[in-house]
Amino acid sequence: MKTKAIRKFREKLAADVPVYGLWVTLESPAITEMAVALGLDWVVIDAEHSHLDWKDIVEHIRATVRSDTVAFVRLVERDTGLIKRALDIGADGVAAPWIDSAEDLQELICDSRYPPAGRRGVGGDRATVWGQCFGEHTQEANEHVLVLPMIENVTVVDEMPAMCQLDGAEAFFFGPADFSATAGHVGKWEGPGVAEQIVSLKDTMRAAGKHAGVIATSIEDLHRRLEQGFRMIALGTDVSMLLGSLHTMLDAAGCDRKPATSLDPADGQAIINVQSRPPKT
Repeated sequence: MKTKAIRKFREKLAADVPVYGLWVTLESPAITEMAVALGLDWVVIDAEHSHLDWKDIVEHIRATVRSDTVAFVRLVERDTGLIKRALDIGADGVAAPWIDSAEDLQELICDSRYPPAGRRGVGGDRATVWGQCFGEHTQEANEHVLVLPMIENVTVVDEMPAMCQLDGAEAFFFGPADFSATAGHVGKWEGPGVAEQIVSLKDTMRAAGKHAGVIATSIEDLHRRLEQGFRMIALGTDVSMLLGSLHTMLDAAGCDRKPATSLDPADGQAIINVQSRPPKT
């Protein structure tokens, strides 16, 4: 846990200054090293919708050591054991999916804190410097640990005022695709009416002194989110940024295409026929 980085992260949010980050889904810790080198405020290491294992996760966390980049681990579910493990290996905070009520949030906060405030067990891994700093870490961890609830269910609309009254989470992060799915629009990033609901929930959060986060889908969307009052913004995911750059270059070369869900090139839908159009110059 990097208390200096956590303080800086919180100070920016308290001053209504945006904090920018990257969603990490690929194995190479070089991705997180790049985020650190570029001065990003945070990364979320995604262990829910990726194939990262614990060895991959700890390598990404190591890439943030002695930096001002806060490292969250996004877990597959809110689970006491998983939260304990993520924090024990040195994460600065945890992001938990499907936090749909004040009760869910209280359980998440409880899982993230040592007794008597919570039920996190004391371990001898990286967080305590392999047992050498039991006292120091346990005395400061409850105050500094970051808890990031993921808002992904339309049922949270009625629950949000109560959730905002709890201490222990200063920011909430939206998952528009899951939010849309629960609203009956599966497969859409923001289905009909969802964008408006998300902005309304953001307004509720800000009125309570909390902050809202979301992934920007483009430069235009980044500017729009800032104007709307979102203050924890992912500049993208590692995968989407890589694919975006590849599509741009393939388009310039005249051979861009849309892949097939089977990943079989023979099944892909060609957007551009390289034989019919020369590369852009």
